[in-house]
Amino acid sequence: MTSDNATPATGLPADTNHADKGAGHTTATLGSLIVGSIGVVYGDIGTSPLYAFREALVAAGGHRAPGVGHAEILGVLSLIVWALIIVVTIKYVVILLRADNNGEGGTLALMALAQRAVGGNGTVVVMLGIIGAALFYGDAVITPAVSVLSAIEGTKLVTKAFEPYVVPITIVLLVAIFAVQSHGTAKVAIFFGPIMCLWFFVIAIAAVPQIIQHPGVLAAFNPTHAVYFMFHHGIIAFVTLGAVFLAVTGAEALYADLGHFGKRPIQLAWLFLVLPSLTINYFGQAALVMRDPTALENPFYLMFPDWALIPMVALAATATVIASQAVITGAYSLTRQAIQLGLLPRFEIRHTSEAHSGQIYIPRVNTLLLIAVIVLVVMFKSSSSLASAYGISVTGTMVVTSLMAFVLIWKGWKWSPVLAGALIIPFLLIDLTFLTANLLKVFDGGWVPLAMGGVIVMLMYTWRRGSRLLFEKSRKLEFPLADLVAMLEKKPPQRVKGTAVFLTSDPVSAPTALMHSLKHYKVLHEKNVILTIETAPTPKVDISERVRLEEISETFSKITLRFGFMESPNVPKALAIARKTGWQFDIMSTSFFLSRRALKPAAHSGMPRWQDHLFIGLSRTANDATDYFQIPTGRVVEVGTQVTI
Repeated sequence: MTSDNATPATGLPADTNHADKGAGHTTATLGSLIVGSIGVVYGDIGTSPLYAFREALVAAGGHRAPGVGHAEILGVLSLIVWALIIVVTIKYVVILLRADNNGEGGTLALMALAQRAVGGNGTVVVMLGIIGAALFYGDAVITPAVSVLSAIEGTKLVTKAFEPYVVPITIVLLVAIFAVQSHGTAKVAIFFGPIMCLWFFVIAIAAVPQIIQHPGVLAAFNPTHAVYFMFHHGIIAFVTLGAVFLAVTGAEALYADLGHFGKRPIQLAWLFLVLPSLTINYFGQAALVMRDPTALENPFYLMFPDWALIPMVALAATATVIASQAVITGAYSLTRQAIQLGLLPRFEIRHTSEAHSGQIYIPRVNTLLLIAVIVLVVMFKSSSSLASAYGISVTGTMVVTSLMAFVLIWKGWKWSPVLAGALIIPFLLIDLTFLTANLLKVFDGGWVPLAMGGVIVMLMYTWRRGSRLLFEKSRKLEFPLADLVAMLEKKPPQRVKGTAVFLTSDPVSAPTALMHSLKHYKVLHEKNVILTIETAPTPKVDISERVRLEEISETFSKITLRFGFMESPNVPKALAIARKTGWQFDIMSTSFFLSRRALKPAAHSGMPRWQDHLFIGLSRTANDATDYFQIPTGRVVEVGTQVTI
């Protein structure tokens, strides 16, 4: 377990400057990292201008309505601008990017940090992590649907004849996006950065003439306009706040993708390109609506001249594909972390790049996401309808992030609870305000992410609880390993040539496969290895710490392999490292023994009956341990056992 990154003098996290080193994940130059982060990190928040300002002003009661005047437009604009400054810039870019777990960020990385800081089991922290992860999956479903829909809706401005084809075109595009996932994103990702750079330049440039024609919109920089709007519009202002939040969706990606690019490239990209471009674009949309209230139909596209509409729809569609790609790959990474942390059963994980371990593809997750996204598009049919469902998952994740950040700053960084609260509580209150505002949209579509999140929380909690109960029950039934080895050394059975490796999650007890092998075959290999695979509380484990070898007797030894929660375990490669510690390993003369458990519900398991059946169902969907640990199938012997739970 690594020590917390904190300096004793100040209590602040040690600035290990992962960005300057490329976070240890890449040797790319700072410039290429900045461009890369613009393509991957900012795809989601970068496409928010397509719908955020329109939805916020419509919520304020302004769809072609004469009742919405300059005060309302300035109020909504001021809310958006200050949300970008407070929520994204200060909370994420300045504060949370310092809370890294060996260079990695994201909900589960923060959970691991906070759990380590608390010590012990940290059940509350784990539940927060589960909730945050579950809500992220909701975001991963809604983002592709709302982003691609909003881009394709621009075709209606070219000609109304396109209107019936918006949903079919969206579905075709979404199917294409998910279909190419299995080929990996490395080749396509090369173009992500430059395309998104072009996107940010274009949306800023298009807004400049509007601002020049109506410079009065610049008054929205004064936060009193936001405050005035909130205090003078009652419940409407609160509903509007839920739509304003659409402007900051994607902020979690700043933190989640910390490990891919490092802190400094993400910060520089935000401060010098993304934030200025978004701000200018929102001011341009506001200026256009002030001048022409009917432009509220689609202020983003109507800033462009007619000849530029088709190219802009094409560019917007490309940008939304990139935004979708970022959140889909984020779902893959989150799933791998959840599997390693024991929150989900094993899924098949395919590596799509020999050079970058982070580029993975999970077929089951890809299929489930595609089905869910298409169902949403067919159900809601427009980005405006889907916008109601969008905010809850993101605001919920942000609330969870703030709570875990408080725990980390207090316990991990050794701040006093008063100082930690003074830093985090203002952001938590803002997040809770946004969440409450979005909860008003529960019956308009907000139930979707809540339902999806609830299902995923139930699945993760059931798997974690069931796995723990199964482990405890198995330990009671198993024989102490030390006693068994002592017995076998005194009265050895028949020996056969070669090495036997017995996989077990409990190195203290004799593996079930070993006990059954002795019972049925009544033989023992010349060399026997009790192999345990541990998941470290860090994203990656240094090669020098991968293998721990312990001799028990002349014929028995224990080997522990440690992997980070963002790594995919490869047992043969890890065992090859053990040669340096003196263990002679030859894969062709080694047999791997695994026990395959057939689970049946017990009368009294510690869980409700329905949860027993759910856990058993989940265990049956788990990917084969042989494939998951990348062990050659020809060297594996599986021993079946029946266990009641």
